[in-house]
Amino acid sequence: MNLKVGDIAPDFSVPDTHGNLVTLSSLKGQRVVLYFYPRDNTPGCTKEACGFRDHYAQFQAKNTLIFGVSTDDAKSHQNFTEKFKLPFPLLCDVDAQVATAYESYGQKKFMGKEYMGIFRNTFVIDPDGKIEKVYLAVKAEPHPAQVLADI
Repeated sequence: MNLKVGDIAPDFSVPDTHGNLVTLSSLKGQRVVLYFYPRDNTPGCTKEACGFRDHYAQFQAKNTLIFGVSTDDAKSHQNFTEKFKLPFPLLCDVDAQVATAYESYGQKKFMGKEYMGIFRNTFVIDPDGKIEKVYLAVKAEPHPAQVLADI
């Protein structure tokens, strides 16, 4: 991984769950948790999203925004958000541009099949737009509590 703590976080502009354009550089002054996950409505991704949901008020109390990022489209994100009552936006990275910029997209292997997909990584970006913390290949269920404890 070339991205490391202290680097300027790669800027991006992508639509969220509701079609609003989210631009990282416009969020300066706030801490941002950017968590990459493979797919909406899959067991691990649901556990991770619900973990961030369950700790959401605590993240807000620490002036921290949360964004989930996957290659799913807005309709999929809307269904996932409504089904699990997620209080934070999911970003529609349908062409994997953001995931690629954050070195969280590439060759994966599952049951002997190789394919391109998102790696379950998380980046905490400080209020100045620099990477504050990097979590690679995280375990979905305990991860949100770990991020909260580290902030």
